[in-house]
This record gives sequence, structure tokens and C-alpha cells, in this order.
Amino acid sequence: MRDLKNSRQNTKKMRRNRRKQKRKAPDLRKVLRRLLRVGVALFSTVLIVVGGFFVSQLLLASDLFRVEKISVIGQQRLEQRHVVALSDIEPGVNTFSLDLDLIGRKIEENPWVRRAAVQRIFPRQVRIELQERQPVAIINLGYLYYLDDDGEIFKVLEADDSFDFPVITGFDYERAQEHDEGYARTLKKIVALLQDLNRRERFNLGQISEIHLEKDNSLALFTLADSVKVKLGFAGFTRKLDRLERIYADLKPKLKVLDYIDLNVAEKIIVRIERPDKTAKG
Repeated sequence: MRDLKNSRQNTKKMRRNRRKQKRKAPDLRKVLRRLLRVGVALFSTVLIVVGGFFVSQLLLASDLFRVEKISVIGQQRLEQRHVVALSDIEPGVNTFSLDLDLIGRKIEENPWVRRAAVQRIFPRQVRIELQERQPVAIINLGYLYYLDDDGEIFKVLEADDSFDFPVITGFDYERAQEHDEGYARTLKKIVALLQDLNRRERFNLGQISEIHLEKDNSLALFTLADSVKVKLGFAGFTRKLDRLERIYADLKPKLKVLDYIDLNVAEKIIVRIERPDKTAKG
């Protein structure tokens, strides 16, 4: 009887042998074409890199791009010559050798500068655009500092700085230096309060001397006349000040005998009379 198993195995071997015989030798022309494409790509890359290097060297050496003018826009407090000095840009330097981001960071080291954008104006000019900080109050942290309209503490006051701003008290120096998140939120709240007061007519910034942070983190104002405390609490300042404005003309002549004005009771104004110590605060 015929061995069918061996027959099938022999048939498979024959088929494999036929497939092996049918495999063609590698096409050398295709291989060469691939190698040629790779070589051209590599050569082109080298040309671009080398060409870019030589072009950059030519631009750096060219007198056409020597800086002749440095313009400053957006400054209010800082003089142009001061800003140019901060930039360290020397007249005659090649504009392509300037690190614009680094120059901007140098200028921003000045406490009055919030942002500085530096750009090339071809062929021979550099323009510096400033956004300066705007002080809205003075905060007492042992030393007096300016507070800007973003609620950021940014500068120690010097002898020639203006002191004609409301004073903020009750803040701790260490927590302020550590950028305490609670302090940051409260300072932004104070900036919003100052903006609200600045829009008012009867009881406005001209009527207050101090904003105080109480131990429970509520806020209080002190009037410029007779230093009367106005208790504002934690929120809803606009509504509370609206109530005070309606009667402030009547209260103003009586400030000398008032201890405090409390605006924290809904729809009411509580006034305490016969203040025992007119200089007491907090």
C-alpha cells in the first residue's frame, strides 16, 4: 500500500524547492537608484548647512545691518536714554548678533518695567516697546513698597518717589515675600476696591488714608479726616459703599466723635460714637 504520508512530505519539499528556484537575484539598478537618492539628499543637506553658515557670516560682517537708531515707545516714567542703557545695545553693533529675548529680560529687571518687547526694524533700527507698571497704593511691610494695578508688590519707595497714594497695612513681610496665595487674592481684591473708590464722587479715594487687613482677614478703611475706621468685611464692597455714600455727607461733619462705621449688617449702617482712642487702628 502506498505511503501517503511520505508522499505528501515529498510534495511539500518539491514545492519549496521550486519557490527557491523562482526567487530572483537583487536588482542592482534599483539599489543604485536608492543609494543615489540618499546621496543627493545628504549632499543637499550639507550644502544648505554650509550655505546657511556662510550667509550668516556675510550678514554679520555686513555694514548694511549696523544699528544706527534705537527707539523706545510706551515709556512714561523711564527716560529713553535709561532704557537704552538697560538694553546694553551698542551703536554700530550688527542687528543679527542681538539676542532680543535676552535684551528684553535685561530691561525687565527694572522694577518699573512689566514687559519689554524688542524687535529689529531693518536694516538699521531696533525698537523697544515698554509696558510700565502703574502704582495704585503703597503697602507697608516694614519698608514702604508700591503696589501695582495687577496687585503685585514691585518696588521699595525712594526719596524722590511719590507718596500720594493710599497706604495698605496689616500684611506680614515674610508671607508677602513667599508670594502667599491668600495674600495675592486679598491684594487683587484691594486693587478692585481702589478702582471702585476711584469711580465714586462722595466717598472716594480722596476720602481715605488707609486700607487695613484685619486679623480675621477682613478689610477696613480709615478716613482721611479724623481717621475713622470703616469696617468692610470680606466681600460685597460695592453694595456696602453704595449705602455709605447715600449718608456720607451727613456723617462727615460728625467724624470727630465717631469710633467706627460698620457696613457688615445687611441694609444697615452701624455707627459707634464716643471713640476712646482716636489713634487706635486694627
